[in-house]
Amino acid sequence: RSSWLLLAPLLTPPVPLITAPPCSLCPEGAHRFQWIRNLVPEFGISSSHVKVLSSPSEFYELLKVQIKTAKQRVVMASLYLGTGLLEQELVDCLEETLQRSLQAKGSSDLRVSILLDYTRGSRGRKNSRTMLIPLLQRFPEQVRVSLFHTPNLRGLLRLLIPERFNETIGLQHIKVYLFDDDVILSGANLSDLYFTNRQDRYVLLQDSPEIADFFTELVDAIGDVSLQLQRDDTVRMMEGMEHPYQGDKMVYCETANRRVMEVINSARTRQELLHAKTFHSSQQGGSLLSQQGSPASGGLKPEPDTWIYPLIQMKPFGIQIDEMVTETLLTEAERDARIYLTTGYFNLTQAYMDLILGTRAEYHILLASPEVNGFFGAKGVAGAIPAAYVYIERQFYSEVCCLHQQERVRLQEYSRAGWTFHAKG
Repeated sequence: RSSWLLLAPLLTPPVPLITAPPCSLCPEGAHRFQWIRNLVPEFGISSSHVKVLSSPSEFYELLKVQIKTAKQRVVMASLYLGTGLLEQELVDCLEETLQRSLQAKGSSDLRVSILLDYTRGSRGRKNSRTMLIPLLQRFPEQVRVSLFHTPNLRGLLRLLIPERFNETIGLQHIKVYLFDDDVILSGANLSDLYFTNRQDRYVLLQDSPEIADFFTELVDAIGDVSLQLQRDDTVRMMEGMEHPYQGDKMVYCETANRRVMEVINSARTRQELLHAKTFHSSQQGGSLLSQQGSPASGGLKPEPDTWIYPLIQMKPFGIQIDEMVTETLLTEAERDARIYLTTGYFNLTQAYMDLILGTRAEYHILLASPEVNGFFGAKGVAGAIPAAYVYIERQFYSEVCCLHQQERVRLQEYSRAGWTFHAKG
């Protein structure tokens, strides 16, 4: 990869801050993040339905179990699918589940939708596409494989820039894995490193139909504006859809923006209505959420005490919700607030750096030590990347020390022999 592209600061214009109006539906002081529902849907869930996984192997085993027990839908969005034995075992699990579903009913209700990045998923002779084609050939009515292609990689640039380097222009980077009504949110890709010795984050949301519906619709929307993998390893766009690199770029981006924002806004409206009904029901002495539950839970659903806001960032389409919310959260952080940030690649934008150094909140920042950086020991220019990140980290820490903020802003490095670190949050 091009090291200067990876390490260059993100020179973005200032993002307008969002005001945080009081919530008209909730008792005062219910929770402090309700203003985010003005941008994205707000999902309430009981913490008893939230499980944080701790290891790559736990993540991998859960993926296999969830695939084998899925009845209605499997939706997987990742940068890419690897080509090793562990990845093949995942594909085999999908094949067995699809076959079993067909045998049980004659015509299966199970649908499998996979969204990957085009450039990363097409790298090399054996790649994500060749791994998934057998599924498309055996189950053409049940399996969809979408390959997102950035609209910024087009024309002469697309023809001249070599493989691997073309991935620096833009990627599909969502990592969500859902099975019926269970959702895994992660930063991990579907590759053997992420199943064995690359530490990431993995949050399982159990029995969460509204969240699962939202991410299904989101992946479907991005899939609709992506290239569709065919059984002969060719790709084509859906009929009537603008092409990402052969068509009009502005038309394509406007179409993609409209399609994704429709999903966000419709889910936001649904959740607002549910929230209003829940509030009014609780005012009358009964909670709608505790009355409505899945049959498996005996008809009762525990009260929500955890709030989930899916933040979307698709800058080529003019969608910068994640950026806007993050800047607002950092700006409004008060003296008693405690903020935890973690990243495998420390390279704060100037805006984020200024906010951290200029506010009064306490910061705990967890970074990768050079030895657990994914580029450590690589050949050529890439081998210097860990040292470059150390340099950036030292520059930042020097500013912290100059401002006498060492007690307020603390940096720690993750270090584990034989492991790499990929967690972001």
